[in-house]
Amino acid sequence: MPKYVYYCMCEYKHFKPTYNYQLLYIMHHLIFFWYLIIHACVISAWIHGDARKVVYPTDSNGHFCGQQNTLNANKAILFYFNMLKCANPAVLINLQCPTTQLCVSKCPDRFATLLDARNTKSWEYYEQFCKPGFKIEVIRDEDCPAMIVPSRPILQRCFPDFIRRDGILTVANQTIFKDGNNHKRSINELKDAAKGISGLLDAKEVGLKIFEDYANSWIWILLGFVIAMVVSLLFILLLRFTAGVLLWLLIFGVITAVAYGIWHCYWEYSSLSGTPGSNVTIPEIWIQADLKIYLQQRQLWLIFMISLSVFEASIVLILIFLRSRLRVAIALLKEGSKAIGYIMSTLFYPLVTFFLLAICTAFSAVTAVFLASSGNAVYKVTSVDDKCVYANITCNPETFIQTNVTNVCPGSQCMFAFYGGETAYHRYILLLHLCNLFVFIWLTNFTIALGQCTLAGAFASYYWALNKPHDIPLCPLYASFSRAIRYHTGSLAFGSLILSVVQMIRIALDYLDHKLKGSHNACARFMLCCLKCCFWCLECFIKFINRNGYIMIAIYGKNFCTSSKDAFFLLMRNVLRVAVLDRVTDFLLFLGKLLIAGSVGTLAFFFFSGELPVLQAEVPSLNYPWVPILTVIFGSYMIANGFFNVFTMCVDTLFLCFCEDLERNDGSSSRPYYMSPGLHKILRKQEEATTSSVAS
Repeated sequence: MPKYVYYCMCEYKHFKPTYNYQLLYIMHHLIFFWYLIIHACVISAWIHGDARKVVYPTDSNGHFCGQQNTLNANKAILFYFNMLKCANPAVLINLQCPTTQLCVSKCPDRFATLLDARNTKSWEYYEQFCKPGFKIEVIRDEDCPAMIVPSRPILQRCFPDFIRRDGILTVANQTIFKDGNNHKRSINELKDAAKGISGLLDAKEVGLKIFEDYANSWIWILLGFVIAMVVSLLFILLLRFTAGVLLWLLIFGVITAVAYGIWHCYWEYSSLSGTPGSNVTIPEIWIQADLKIYLQQRQLWLIFMISLSVFEASIVLILIFLRSRLRVAIALLKEGSKAIGYIMSTLFYPLVTFFLLAICTAFSAVTAVFLASSGNAVYKVTSVDDKCVYANITCNPETFIQTNVTNVCPGSQCMFAFYGGETAYHRYILLLHLCNLFVFIWLTNFTIALGQCTLAGAFASYYWALNKPHDIPLCPLYASFSRAIRYHTGSLAFGSLILSVVQMIRIALDYLDHKLKGSHNACARFMLCCLKCCFWCLECFIKFINRNGYIMIAIYGKNFCTSSKDAFFLLMRNVLRVAVLDRVTDFLLFLGKLLIAGSVGTLAFFFFSGELPVLQAEVPSLNYPWVPILTVIFGSYMIANGFFNVFTMCVDTLFLCFCEDLERNDGSSSRPYYMSPGLHKILRKQEEATTSSVAS
């Protein structure tokens, strides 16, 4: 058995697996079926779609604004003749506002009306917002806007330049303006016509400030990421030599740090008692540029104190119940650190996974854009009179003049409304979007599965080397990746397909739950909640089976179903040891992630808050200091998670190899154990202690 496995890892040609050909036939046809769906979705999107419809706004004549080599090449912004006719921002963004839309080079920056501007010096400025080719002697209503208001471009469209001053909404510091008939109107009427614009602008201003903060602090954010990467790498390397000491220091370090945080929160909460303005709630403050405003509120410190207390109690309880299994976890982590030490290239494999995921995301995003832009230009009749019988019906701009619509509804126009169609393809656009979403989920799961199988093959080659490190094959990571690509893509795709189907069902259930939030049918809500819970458990179970199945695929080269079955029954025969692996090792690694992210985040907090005297002069000017701080904390945790996921995969692989080693070998000279003597000794003691406790 050991030689057989060793040949399987080093020279794949020595391995001749036995397959269930009927099962393989079904798997291959199923995968080929979904392959055809992918191509149908992508080809349809790329044939019928036009990304310009998403990139460029479209005027009333169906022409793109800002497109190169056209008359509108230098006119990239869409201007609305009469903003008062637009009901809300959603209508504006969907290009369905019932007023003439014109491509312009810039938005108006002043108040003016057609009656006042005509035959005056301001006409030269005003006429740039009129249709090209109009005659000044006979100006029709649809030739020029009746009025213009100071605007600024948002989403490549001219929106009124709303600014709040002392709680009052203004445009160019004015609250009154003249409409096309020179009647005085309130800015609030303009606001009502563009309902929700002020909130959109506020969000845009916050977004611009956040972007500015990233531009000013990106170097320091990258430095924080580098520190997190170095600390994560050092942590894994130190586990090889001081696993026991380092992990105990990690446990007590986290407990001590959280305990200090609880005491500090209580001290801040007590010291702010009686301070004016300290009892304001967090929702009342909302978003503030100065972090000190938040730190002066008692409610914030109370929330921190309660959260840290719950977290501390959870850690202590877990340690109490799992104290006897810590030695086993430490032995497994130490063995895993040795394997990573011999195959250091595995630490950088997450970069490959990230690159492949970026390609999958870009592919799906581009396909979604082409699907969204599928269709032909649809024109609708817009009328000044709401009672027009032809209003909002489909029209043809080329033949519109020849119809009697303008006679029945004077002033009506045939204007571009949206992109769409009445063909079978356009009726199934939503289905194609769902297919694209499913493809994205499937590709993502396949990429993750490929990484798991690759790492498992590399670490299995370490375990099944009898004389470590001399028997470890050259370039084990590259060899494992080549085997996974050459022999196991079908198995990985099939396992990913099963998981993707379950995840799509969960997405559908979440959508139904969102739609039924206002429903008073308690039975339906209860059943939906039960279904969501069941499918969440099923997803977790499938991920567990897939992960261990991929490990067995990397070791033996069998198909997905056989490998998953073998892995499941192998784990069931070692269920007591599985509890050690899943609970204790994952918990210890989770504490390591928190310690790294918390340490780097604390350092970022003191730096961006100006609390470090040495680097106080280097602190950049920020609108929201919490933006880079939260970015550093989140990024540090993701970096630590990337390194530690490699470590987790290493421990899982070594554990399955260890269980297989115990069943196939007996430690004799003819069938020696491939595990290290220290690991075998500790696990044997743990097994005897567990067996005696169960028997008693």
